Amino acid sequence: MILGVDVGGTFTDAALLTGDRLVTGKSPTTPGDQSEGVMDAVTEALESAGAAAGDVRRFVHGMTVGTNALLEGRVARTALLATEGFTDLEELGRQARPELYRLCAGHPPPLVPAELRVAVPERSGPDGVLRELDEEALRRALADIDVEAMAVCLLWGFLHPGHERRVAELADEELPGVHVSTSHETAGVFREYERCATTVVDAALSPLLRGYLERLTERARDARLPEPEVMLSSGGTAAAASAARHGSWTVLSGPAGGAVGAARMSAATGAGDAVGLDMGGTSCDVSVAFGGLAAVGAGRQVGGRALALPMVDVHTVGAGGGSIAWRDAGGALRVGPQSAGAEPGPASYGRGGELPTVTDANLLLGYLDAESPLAGGVELDRGAAERAVGDLGDELGLALDQTASGIARVASAEMAQAVRVVTVERGIDPRDMALVAFGGAGPLHAAQIADELGMRRVVVPNASGVLSALGLVVSERRRDLVESVLLAGDRLTRENVAAVVRRLGERGREELGEADAELRAGYDLRYAGQAFELTIPGELEPDPGELRRAFDRAHDDRYGYADPEAALELVTVRVAVALPGEDLRPAEAAAAEKRGTRRVRFGDEMRDATVLGAGEAAVDGPAIFELPGSTLVIPPGWRAQASADAVSVELT
Repeated sequence: MILGVDVGGTFTDAALLTGDRLVTGKSPTTPGDQSEGVMDAVTEALESAGAAAGDVRRFVHGMTVGTNALLEGRVARTALLATEGFTDLEELGRQARPELYRLCAGHPPPLVPAELRVAVPERSGPDGVLRELDEEALRRALADIDVEAMAVCLLWGFLHPGHERRVAELADEELPGVHVSTSHETAGVFREYERCATTVVDAALSPLLRGYLERLTERARDARLPEPEVMLSSGGTAAAASAARHGSWTVLSGPAGGAVGAARMSAATGAGDAVGLDMGGTSCDVSVAFGGLAAVGAGRQVGGRALALPMVDVHTVGAGGGSIAWRDAGGALRVGPQSAGAEPGPASYGRGGELPTVTDANLLLGYLDAESPLAGGVELDRGAAERAVGDLGDELGLALDQTASGIARVASAEMAQAVRVVTVERGIDPRDMALVAFGGAGPLHAAQIADELGMRRVVVPNASGVLSALGLVVSERRRDLVESVLLAGDRLTRENVAAVVRRLGERGREELGEADAELRAGYDLRYAGQAFELTIPGELEPDPGELRRAFDRAHDDRYGYADPEAALELVTVRVAVALPGEDLRPAEAAAAEKRGTRRVRFGDEMRDATVLGAGEAAVDGPAIFELPGSTLVIPPGWRAQASADAVSVELT
């Protein structure tokens, strides 16, 4: 058996895969110590499967510990050791405004205050050491520092890491027990600000993450479970001990599981390239997948802080089932980003909430049924939803049903725009892709979003309510390595590039302990004079001419033009070393249970919709599938073909 556990904002989900059988468990998330909720969900899943912990051979975990700590500023007291003259890199940043037209908007404060920035007496250049490290001066500078972690980021340390290694050794001698992160190990790329910011985040998060993973590992050991693996931001997994050494690698651990699950489900159902849409209670995460693999970017910002790391390309908007609908100053209907959260939650939860939410609107439209409890046993109160939505309707001058319909449409439009960000704005045509919708609320809006984008196929896994946990189960063990090489002209040859790929591949295989692990390579390329690059997948021993042609095509797709006459530069080589995850095997299922009909509003019209449970079925819309953990709405004009694993919906 393989076990995956994903921690969400409201619930912690467990998915237990044995052969072609999937068993799930769900428990409330425990923010004080997420490992408590993890073990509760595991216990429920094992009991449902009639299995013992000893039957589990692999335990994979996706978490939000690092994300929450970074967003909330709950990090370790950290020092920055940087080359003399460059100690303020993190605070200086790129000096770009976070919002173009809001001059008052500021960047988050630096994680390392001025008094904890240590000038390291050394200097290297592109060709090697210019000034040897003054070890005695550094020892004196470290004598009076009281910190929990240290980040070491020296100029040109990504290319000549000798001084960084020695500084780390001296720091360990002077302050034993203090965590030390070095930039060449954490993010070995050029651009000193991004490398410095990433290393600081890594150092600041690692002590907290280590403590959490040690508690989780101890609980797993006591329960006779295997030592947990941790989902990395890149969409692969690593041993808990490796993840604990580099906290920055797990910042997108939670969303990455969903992106991987959507990618694998699109491949298993034959949907091809796909857009993943994960709509939960507070937000919606959108990702893309090609060839059954989640797209991975070279870096991004999280909470306003730069991370120059391979990360699943996820775009998040504040549109979830608990997003609050409101009237803005101009009289327009708006939805989110404010959320009712889990407590008190939507008005229909009956927990004291009085503000209208997307869930309340879906209940009034007939998409949800007050007689059918949601995941986690939440029973819906239609009367409370009517009062909340009705009050907003009075402000807008709209009838109750018009207000509910408007809330659903506005939420869908917000999510459709998020899809455009990761597709249209990057030269990708979403009309050629399937929409894989999951999360507790995603399938409710999937067809409406697809229709707005011109997409003709929607895939909704039967396990959509726990697809992020299932994504952990089928994820690959992986190590991502990068090296900035700055090759151009006569130096950009097949032999030079292949040597870098070979070196990184050998290192990754050694770290994974698997000599036969698969290698995949990507190359960050740009025209000479450009400031930023595009990542182009390629062979392990790439032909520079083919790289050039592939880059010209990608540049034309992204920016609308190419310059075949411009000189080409290879900036960074990226190598993923991976062991494949578990296959999604088709399961057998009985025919879907027909549960009658109910009145549902589509646009301005009320229609009788057929209501079915999970299982094999073929039905024309309007219809509703009540799946475990989620509800799928099939509008008129769409046709659904349901199997034991997923419901495929196509425009007729």
